[in-house]
Amino acid sequence: MNDKIHTKSVDAMFDAVLSLKDREECYRFFEDLATVNELLSLSQRFEVAGMLKSGHTYQDIAEKTGASTATISRVNRALNYGRDGYEMIFERLEIPDEWKVK
Repeated sequence: MNDKIHTKSVDAMFDAVLSLKDREECYRFFEDLATVNELLSLSQRFEVAGMLKSGHTYQDIAEKTGASTATISRVNRALNYGRDGYEMIFERLEIPDEWKVK
């Protein structure tokens, strides 16, 4: 675990997230917590991860998501050398069809 982010404040924020009951509560909380651009950036990274996991090329991902190759590379590095957070979620949730290679 990264000691730089393991703080009481981060613990409290994660506890808040874990207390959310449904998607509507998530929208309400995250719209107050983050800017629209921050939320869109996070969701873009998640989409990039799903597309990489599904076998899309960097070029295809960049064209479909608008993500920079630097962002795609950063997400790819997390998929390959990170703490398996993306992998954990992809085991629990099905990757949306629109992210899959057709």
